[in-house]
Amino acid sequence: MYEGLYWLTLTALFTSFIWAVYVLNRFAAVGIFETLGNPKAGWPALAEWAQRAKAAHTNAIENLIVFAPMVLVATILPSDNLHQTVGYLAEIYFFARVAHFITYTLGIAYVRTLAFLTGVYAQIALAVSILMSFTA
Repeated sequence: MYEGLYWLTLTALFTSFIWAVYVLNRFAAVGIFETLGNPKAGWPALAEWAQRAKAAHTNAIENLIVFAPMVLVATILPSDNLHQTVGYLAEIYFFARVAHFITYTLGIAYVRTLAFLTGVYAQIALAVSILMSFTA
């Protein structure tokens, strides 16, 4: 019954820590202690890979805002079939988001897009499953 919440928790945890990847670039560019202080004008721009990682992180946050409420709604609805489906779709979503972050950071454009669309599929399938449970 709670598989969806398990995968949602992993997704939120992953999303909450991927900022560290692009902060490593800032450490290398200006130093750890400077990075831990207040940002300063004139700091060098992030490397291209770090800019992509930051964009992927922003995208992960934007999509989590859409996905999380649906998992929560599906979990409280009284339907064992829906609970099974939400667990499966939340797992797909988690791995799609991990793949999206990795491929976006590495600059692998077409695979990145497929990973993104897989996450979108999971969102749409979950929404349809929830809506169908109201008619059953």
